[in-house]
Amino acid sequence: MRTKVGVVGATGYTGLELVKMLVKHPAFELAYIANSEGGTTINALHPSLNGVCEDEVHRADIDTMAALCDLVFLALPHKTAMAYVKPLIAKGVKVVDLSADYRLPQDVYEAFYCPHVDSENLSHVVYGLPEMFREELKSAKLVANPGCFPTSAILGLLPFMKSRLENTPIIVDAKTGVSGAGKKLSDTTHFVNVNDNLFAYNPLMHRHAPEIANKLGVDFELVNFVPHLVPVTRGMISSIYIQLQDGVDAEKLLQEYYKDEPFVRISQKPVTMKDVAGTNFCDIYVKQKGNMLFIASAIDNLMRGASSQAVVNANLMMGLDETMGIPDIAYVP
Repeated sequence: MRTKVGVVGATGYTGLELVKMLVKHPAFELAYIANSEGGTTINALHPSLNGVCEDEVHRADIDTMAALCDLVFLALPHKTAMAYVKPLIAKGVKVVDLSADYRLPQDVYEAFYCPHVDSENLSHVVYGLPEMFREELKSAKLVANPGCFPTSAILGLLPFMKSRLENTPIIVDAKTGVSGAGKKLSDTTHFVNVNDNLFAYNPLMHRHAPEIANKLGVDFELVNFVPHLVPVTRGMISSIYIQLQDGVDAEKLLQEYYKDEPFVRISQKPVTMKDVAGTNFCDIYVKQKGNMLFIASAIDNLMRGASSQAVVNANLMMGLDETMGIPDIAYVP
C-alpha cells in the first residue's frame, strides 16, 4: 500500500519541487495539495506541470489533510508552519517541516525569529540531515528539514570538526541563486538589481549562522557566516575556511567520512553549482595548505537545500530506501 502524502505551501518553488518528485514517487501517493487560498489547480500555479499533474489545490485545512494523509510536507514560512505542526502531530500525522520553526532550541529560535508556541514538539523533533541523524529519522514523527545554507556548510565541515584547531574561527563565505529568496518579489531580488551584480546580505548575523553553530556544537561567536546573492537561478556554493591540528590529512578524512553516503560526492577539482543542479547531491572539494583548509561545498538550494532532502527524510520516516524517487541526474548543460 502506498503512503498518502500532502504538500502544504504549493505556490512556491519548494512546493513545486516537492510535487514534481511526489507525482513520480514509487511509494508515495500525492493525496492533498494546498495553499492559503485554494480554488485553483497545481498546473494553473505552475504551468510547467500541464499534462503532468493537474490536481486541485485546496485551501489548507488541518482536519482534511489529517483525514487524507499519513505524512505532510509543510513548505511554509516560519511562524506559519508551527500552527500546523502541533495539531497534525496530535492527530497522528507525520510531518516534514521545511521552515525554520523546529530547527533550533527555543531560546535560540526566539532570539533570531519570533516567539515559539509549540515547545512540546521541539523536545522530540529530529533534525533532517541524514548524514548526522539517519537512525533517529527512521523513527521520527516530526522532522525539521535543514536550511539550505546550513546544509551546505555543515556537510562541508562535518568530517573535520574533531581535527579542527580548538577555538579557532570558522569562516563560511556562501553564494546562492535567487530562487533561494522565494517567489515573492522584493527590491533585493528584482531583476535590475540582481542582474550583473553580486552582493552580501546580513553579514555575520544571518539567521542560518546559529543553525550552523548549533548543529556543529560550537559557539555562535566562532561562526563567521556571510551569504551572497549571485545572478543565477538555482544553486549554492559555500567556501569554508578552518584551521586544522598538526598532521591532519584532510583529503583522507573526507574520503573516509563519506565513503558510504549515497548523496555526497568527493570532487578532485573545485565544485560547481551546475554539476548538482536538480539533484540531491552535495559535492565537496578540499585544498590544504599546512594547517589551513579550504572546503568548497555545492548543492542545489531548492533540492538538497530543501525539497529533495525533505523527500529523503520522508523515505526514512516511512521505512523506505532513502534514495527512492530522488533525482540524481543534474541539469547540464
